[in-house]
Amino acid sequence: MKITELIDLPLIELNLKAKSKDQVIHELCGLLKSDNRISDIDLFIDDIYEREALGSTGIGFKIAIPHTKSKYVTKPSLVFGRSEHSIEFESLDNEPAKLFFLIAMPEAGSNSHLQVLALLSRNLIHEEFREQLLEAKTAVEALSILKTIDKA
Repeated sequence: MKITELIDLPLIELNLKAKSKDQVIHELCGLLKSDNRISDIDLFIDDIYEREALGSTGIGFKIAIPHTKSKYVTKPSLVFGRSEHSIEFESLDNEPAKLFFLIAMPEAGSNSHLQVLALLSRNLIHEEFREQLLEAKTAVEALSILKTIDKA
């Protein structure tokens, strides 16, 4: 699975308005709904929280990757959001997050969400990659940075 198959400009928000973990999740899910990638936002959000209950998806390095497989996903998707504020996300390193990736996969699919998690993680461990995302000026620039994952 390629990152370029999952994300497009309507799924990138570089100025999240959210000030809390709940608001981040709702704002990112709103992008999915606006782009017709989920059929029911409330039930999809319930699925996200069900996954969060298993353990926080705040992975450290100022990154959180909430994800789920859900029957409400109409198209496999990756949403990228960035906040200028540091947002508490119960991260593994106890540090707040600024970069957020929401992975939405259909329930019937294989474990492709794990492939996407692995692809993201392999790139996000590199400080240079994280810095590029933090400094991207436009959604187009952020998308082009994310597309480099497929070339790695």
